[in-house]
Amino acid sequence: MESMIKFLWLIPASPLLAAGVCALLARRQRRLSAGLAIGAISISFVVSCAAFLTTLHGGRAIRNFRWFDYGTTSVQLGFVLDPLGAIMAVMVTGISLLIFIYSLGYMAKDENFTRFFCFLALFAAAMLGLILANSLLLFFICWELVGLASYLLIGFWFQKPSAAAAAKKAFIVTRIGDLGFLVGMLFLYASKGTLLFYDGGSGCLEGGFVASTLICLLIFCGAVGKSGQLPLHVWLPDAMEGPTPVSALIHAATMVAAGVFLIARVYPLMTPESLQVVTWVGALTAVFAASIAVAQNDIKRILAYSTVSQLGYMMMGLGVGGVSVGMFHLLTHAGFKALLFLGAGSVIHGCHKEQNIANMGGLRKRMPVTFATYAVGMMALCGVPLFSGFWSKDAILDAAHDWRISQVPFYFGLFGAFLTAFYMTRQMCAIFFGKPATGGAEHAHESPFVMTFPLMILAGVAAVAGFFGTPIWPWFQTYLSGRKAGFDWPIVLLSTALVIAAIVLSGWIYSRASRENDPLETAQPALFALLRRKFFVDELYDATIVRLTAAFAMFADWLDRVVLGGLVRAMCWLTLALGRLDRNVDESVVNGGFDVGTETVRGSGKWVSRWQNGQVQRYLRMIGLAFCGLLLLLLWGSR
Repeated sequence: MESMIKFLWLIPASPLLAAGVCALLARRQRRLSAGLAIGAISISFVVSCAAFLTTLHGGRAIRNFRWFDYGTTSVQLGFVLDPLGAIMAVMVTGISLLIFIYSLGYMAKDENFTRFFCFLALFAAAMLGLILANSLLLFFICWELVGLASYLLIGFWFQKPSAAAAAKKAFIVTRIGDLGFLVGMLFLYASKGTLLFYDGGSGCLEGGFVASTLICLLIFCGAVGKSGQLPLHVWLPDAMEGPTPVSALIHAATMVAAGVFLIARVYPLMTPESLQVVTWVGALTAVFAASIAVAQNDIKRILAYSTVSQLGYMMMGLGVGGVSVGMFHLLTHAGFKALLFLGAGSVIHGCHKEQNIANMGGLRKRMPVTFATYAVGMMALCGVPLFSGFWSKDAILDAAHDWRISQVPFYFGLFGAFLTAFYMTRQMCAIFFGKPATGGAEHAHESPFVMTFPLMILAGVAAVAGFFGTPIWPWFQTYLSGRKAGFDWPIVLLSTALVIAAIVLSGWIYSRASRENDPLETAQPALFALLRRKFFVDELYDATIVRLTAAFAMFADWLDRVVLGGLVRAMCWLTLALGRLDRNVDESVVNGGFDVGTETVRGSGKWVSRWQNGQVQRYLRMIGLAFCGLLLLLLWGSR
């Protein structure tokens, strides 16, 4: 492990270098750009696998270095190799590699193909730097680079107003959470005196140091923003405006996983009170987002709300069960959610850019590979027994059931599992079963092999990844935390029964329904409208926060133009008035007095000059008169 740490920097550096080179390439150099990006992420994947193998027996290796000095203080950054970072690096590089390959087919006709791979490589590099950072400062730097790359990719088709608006929304909303993260980081530095995670016993995660609840909650604000938790979830569904490979990368391997990973990384700092907040926020988000997904028709938007919901499960797992429970679901979710998004991209590609599931139907026979792989991803997400999501979801429910604070998150988790199976079955019925609803669905075609190959790989991952954390073989839990997983089989049977009931109920409803009207909308129009409009959260924010911000901006503009600008203009006028007064005093008083004085001196000099005309006779007369005057003075004084 100590020898491997020397090469750990290659994992983020390879795609970062590729991004820098691709940024200098011309548009026509498409193959070179894609080759550099795929080659770089392949190198990162190989190095990540090698690093992962060195952590199989546990342990930790760090490599810190000095960044700069100020005064007597040295600011240090570093990399850490431990089980948590190693398995995340393998996941991120592996899934990113498949998404990069998939993008060769999906973005083949895009005129900005070269720039797209530049941004993808930057995105992956930032996430990998974040995973391997041994300093909260380096973590935050990479965290902000992830935000920048997401802005560039969500708004990649910036010529579309909706894409440009979605990119700005994602960037601004996540900055709100990042501000709390930054303040928490400053408070942590003031409390501990270092931002290094591990530093020979003096790091902020060592020595039994526990941060205050305020610091923990401020750091959690960053995770709320990045991972789309309530109330900062609104950016994530709109992020679907970017190309589908971007959606897969954001939702599976990079941006949204960063918030969950942040809490897992700083878990030793978290107080019991802060973990309670994490649990409640996660439980509420899981149910809230799942209920909204029930009424959506955009294929990617349904998956987006599914991601928000599953991220809530991960947060709840961290809060009630610890790092191994939350991270197990993060890793299994990365596999099947990447599969679902890439499958959605294949459907969109095959249906000629159609995204409304109401305009699809009958694709099972027209796109058999996409259907089979998508079905695997759907069953993994729903938690169908033996698929990966089944094991990780039930581990969370089991931990929630044993949570001493409250049983409410457990019941929220059960309800969320029911809703997940319901809306995913609804989506499957609308896309792959029944008759084609439009000409695009009628003439749909299977995607090329470069797109279906990653789907098949990810389907295999979604099917078997969960077996690494089963009660029979709890390898993942032992590897990550040294503890075996606990499974309460009655809870497993209960959640499984709910999932099967939801699948059967949704299949029965939507296999018989017409495409003109949703059966739920017909039965409960008011409730369905509430869900379709996302509980009017965006409208609420527009009516309150956005309007207040706009009003404050207008007030600031008025303050700047009228008040501050008026003061500046008043000072300008006062300065000009004082300048004119000074000029008048200078010209009339000072210059006038000086002119009079000079005229007097000049007149006196002129009068005196008359006696100095060069005539010796006049000089002798003056001497004679002076002598006579002196003589008279002496005689007068002698009397």
